Amino acid sequence: MYCPKCGSQLPDESLFCMKCGAKMPGSGAATTESTTDSSRPVIAPMGATALKCPNCGAPINPQFGEMVVTCEYCGSGITLGSDGWKGVQKQTMLPLRFAQKDQMVARIGEHMDKGLLHRHLQESSTLEEMNLSLVPYWIISASARTSIVASDLAAEAGQIATTAAVVGLLGAAMGGMGGRRSGGFAGPLMMGTMMGSTMGATSGGGQKKSYDIAGTYNFPVVALKALFDHQPKDYEFNLDERELFDVSKVSKDVKILNGDVGEEGAKSQAKMLVTQLQSDKAHSQYHMIQQLHTEVEVGDAELLHAPIWFARYDYKGKKVSLVIDANTGNVINSIGL
Repeated sequence: MYCPKCGSQLPDESLFCMKCGAKMPGSGAATTESTTDSSRPVIAPMGATALKCPNCGAPINPQFGEMVVTCEYCGSGITLGSDGWKGVQKQTMLPLRFAQKDQMVARIGEHMDKGLLHRHLQESSTLEEMNLSLVPYWIISASARTSIVASDLAAEAGQIATTAAVVGLLGAAMGGMGGRRSGGFAGPLMMGTMMGSTMGATSGGGQKKSYDIAGTYNFPVVALKALFDHQPKDYEFNLDERELFDVSKVSKDVKILNGDVGEEGAKSQAKMLVTQLQSDKAHSQYHMIQQLHTEVEVGDAELLHAPIWFARYDYKGKKVSLVIDANTGNVINSIGL
């Protein structure tokens, strides 16, 4: 199937173009992608250790624990779900822009040497390992809404300032009274009592206000448990450049990794990570949060193969690891910096 709008080649069962989003002819308005996904035929039961590629018929032998497998002959994706092995409906890839090792080492140097404390860090470090792989990520569409109850600091600060001014005036007047009547102690004592009671009233939570933070995400979940330490927290791939997965476009010296995180597990992981991301955004915008509740809805899943550079340095016995997006050259995350 080819998109009538942009001409991109698509899987035969596609309802929408993955490149431009155009609706495909013959797709009913009431039909949803999730319905199509659930109706995909089971290729093999859950316990199967040998199956055939649904696209080219080549033999596929998943290793123990693998749940996402790419056919080495045609590149079709196979995933293990609760019903068994099924073909991946949405399978895309990002083009490799940073293919040369020297090119990427220079890019890493810019990141490692940021700031005064990191000056000449790369020069003082020994590169121990560096390799390029095509890593599977589940791209999970998610929408989130976070409800927040927080103190209005501006109103509270104004209230405290007003209270302090009033108490200051009263204190001056009472200080004069105390000086005439009791040697100057009654005024300050009464002022302190009033200040304490009044400040206590204003600082006991202040004026509360409700806020909402809404967000929509195409959240990447790495499909390899061994890479969970490098799971993106707030990183977005350049999905505008993605194209249908084509194994013939992958260089022979770039290894295509299989995964051990299925679609269902990825959706659960995405829900948890988006909830944490919403919480981080709320705490960066509001202070003295007293209530916070997030609701996340996850939708379709897409299997994206992203070119990733993995680099490990040794800096005076300390290990520094970096994961770099070889499509944009941006650092996804780092450990040890």
